Amino acid sequence: MTTIKSKEVSIARPAEALYSFLQNMDNFQELLPQDRISDWKSDGTSCSFKVQGAATIGLALDGGTPNSLVRMKSTDRSPFPFTLNVHLDEKEGVTHAHQVFEAELNPFLKMMVEKPLKNLFDHIADKMAALHG
Repeated sequence: MTTIKSKEVSIARPAEALYSFLQNMDNFQELLPQDRISDWKSDGTSCSFKVQGAATIGLALDGGTPNSLVRMKSTDRSPFPFTLNVHLDEKEGVTHAHQVFEAELNPFLKMMVEKPLKNLFDHIADKMAALHG
């Protein structure tokens, strides 16, 4: 199992607001690096996009726990199965958030995708930190 964890960020918003934002996949586009994404599609509960120099990624909401965990999973548009969980932990009006990506990757694929995925998840974390109420 390959696990990639993003950096943790502090967001000056309640966890409830972030959870609600992430429950609408239309909003996910705001968190992505616009200069490296194309062919964005979303129906509210799932999305897909092409990462420059890489594959098309499909993501769908997959449950979770209100205000603390948003679960997403790959769709059949993705080149390999994976899960992406966004963990939210609110303390005194500030929400600490990080993402955990898990996939079964062969060693060759892991070597190719690990660094770009870590960079992508850190970018998403930075964009979440920049969200304002």
